[in-house]
Amino acid sequence: MADDELEAIRRQRMAELQAKHGVRTEHEPENVESEMRNSILAQVLDQSARARLSNLALVKPEKANAVENYLIQMARFGKLGGKITESGLIEILEKVSQQTEKKTTVTFNRRRVMDSDDEDDY
Repeated sequence: MADDELEAIRRQRMAELQAKHGVRTEHEPENVESEMRNSILAQVLDQSARARLSNLALVKPEKANAVENYLIQMARFGKLGGKITESGLIEILEKVSQQTEKKTTVTFNRRRVMDSDDEDDY
């Protein structure tokens, strides 16, 4: 029993030291990246635009991710003049939709097994 308690104390102390000195676990780099993305988006978008983007992320995550990447890249290059409103975000969404629009075509492949219609008409 004492060994288990001692081991738990050691693990806890090790975790405290790692946290104190900035040693990260496996999942923390992903968290840091998502925090950086969120902070950049918070600086670039106003509240209504962020709400619209989060709603889009629930329905179409790949499109929301593309828009987020576009906004972050524009912010890094300094091409954004101020915060983007909801109407500005709608324009960006329309541009992204046009670029990623998929054309749907339907082709009918009819089976031609013993297709001799001439014999059926008597």
